[in-house]
Amino acid sequence: MTPNYESWSKDELIARLTDLEAKTHTKTTHSPNPKKSFHFSSHPKRKIAIKFCYSGWEYNGLAYQNGPTPLPTVEDVLFRAFVKARLVDETGGLDGCGWEKCGRTDRGVSAAGQVVSLWDTPQNTSLQPSTRHELRYVSILNRLLPPTIRVLAWSPISPDFSARFNCKHRHYKYFFTSHGLDISLMQSAANRLVGEHDFRNLCKLDPGKQITNFHRCVLRAQINPVSPVYVFDLVGSAFLYHQVRHIMAVLFLVGTGVEQPSIISALMNVSPTESNPSPESQLPLVDRKPEYQMADALPLMLWDCAYADSDVTWQTDDDGAESGTGSDLYHQLHSIHQRSLIHTTLDAHFLTAATQYHSPPPQYFPFSQTGLTRHTLPRSGLGREPVLGVPLGAGTYKRSAKYTPLLERKRLDHVDVANERWRMGRGNKNSKQKTPSDDGVE
Repeated sequence: MTPNYESWSKDELIARLTDLEAKTHTKTTHSPNPKKSFHFSSHPKRKIAIKFCYSGWEYNGLAYQNGPTPLPTVEDVLFRAFVKARLVDETGGLDGCGWEKCGRTDRGVSAAGQVVSLWDTPQNTSLQPSTRHELRYVSILNRLLPPTIRVLAWSPISPDFSARFNCKHRHYKYFFTSHGLDISLMQSAANRLVGEHDFRNLCKLDPGKQITNFHRCVLRAQINPVSPVYVFDLVGSAFLYHQVRHIMAVLFLVGTGVEQPSIISALMNVSPTESNPSPESQLPLVDRKPEYQMADALPLMLWDCAYADSDVTWQTDDDGAESGTGSDLYHQLHSIHQRSLIHTTLDAHFLTAATQYHSPPPQYFPFSQTGLTRHTLPRSGLGREPVLGVPLGAGTYKRSAKYTPLLERKRLDHVDVANERWRMGRGNKNSKQKTPSDDGVE
C-alpha cells in the first residue's frame, strides 16, 4: 500500500528520501551485469581498407586537423565512428591504427570513392574459421555516421598495403554547365594535358611543402555530356595541390574565348630544356606562375581511387535480402538524389518567374558563337564598357570590365625563390617541416 505522505512530518519525509536514495545506490553499485572494460591489447589486429563517399560542402575538408575548424573534418567524424564501434583504440589516434588516406580533398570538395587503410581490432577473429562470422563493417559504421558520409564497401588487405602508395591512379570529376562556353575549344585545350608535364603553373604553390618536382602524368582528360550538364574527367597517377581546380579555371577561360587552347601548352612550358610536343612551333617560356583565380570547389569530386585486383577485394554486408544493408544504402542515396531534383526544378521555376519582369543580360560568351572579341565588345548606351563574367564553376563568376590575358599578368616568384625564402624564414624556425604528400590533393 502506498503511504499517505500528506500526513507525514518534515523529518519523516526527509528520513524516507534518505532511505530510498540508499537503496537506489546499493542497486547501482551491485548491478548483476556491470559494464566490462574493453582491452584492445587482448584482441588480434588485422588491416582493412574502407571505401566511402561524402558531401564535401558539409565539411572542413577530409584531413584531420589538430586545432578547431569552422566545420568538422571527414576524417575526424569517420575515426570517431570507428572508436564508437570499438574497432580502433581512441588513445592511439590516427597514427596508432596506421590510418592512411588515398587522396586529400580540401573544404568543399566531395568524394564518391575515397579510400583509407588502417589496422582494426575485429572482436570475432578468435573464432574458428568454420564458425567465424565476418563483421558487417558497412552497416556498423553507417549506423554511427551522419547521412553525409556513407561507407560503400571494405576489403581485407595485406599488412604492407598503403591506401596512398598502392593506388594506381586517381580519377577526378568536375561538373559544369555549358552556359557561355565552347566545349570543343575546352576539349582541344584538355587534350594537351595528357602525358607527363610540369604543372607548376597549374596548381597552388605552397613553399611549406618544399616541392621541387612538379612533373605529373595525366592519363586521360575528357569532357563528356552528363545531361543536363557536362563533366571534365581527369585521370592521373598523382596530383598537385589544387591542380584540378586550376586546370578547370584555365579551361573556362578557353571556353569563353578570352584565351586560346594553346595557353595550356604555354603554361606547361616552364624550361627551355622541357620537351613539349605542342602543335605550336614556338611557345613563350612561362617559368613563373601568372596570378589567376582557381575554379570553385563545389563541382569537384574524387570519383575513384584505383587499385590492383590482387590488392583489394571489395565486399559489402548485403545478404541478398530485400531489406539488406545494400538495399537500405541505395534507398538513402536515391532519396537524397530525388529531393535534389525537386530543388533543381524549384530553382528553375524561380528563374522563369523572374524573367517575366527582368530581362536576361547580354550574352558575350562564347566568342566563337557571338562573333565578338575582347576588342569588339559593344558599349552600353552611356558609353560604358560591358562587365564580363568569366565562369569559375557552380554559378560563380569573376566579373570585370577589362580582361587581362594570362601571360600579361603579374607573375609569382619562381618556385626556387619561394622555397628558399620559406626555408630561411618560417622553415628555419620550425625544425619539423611538412612532408610532401600531394599524390591526390584537391
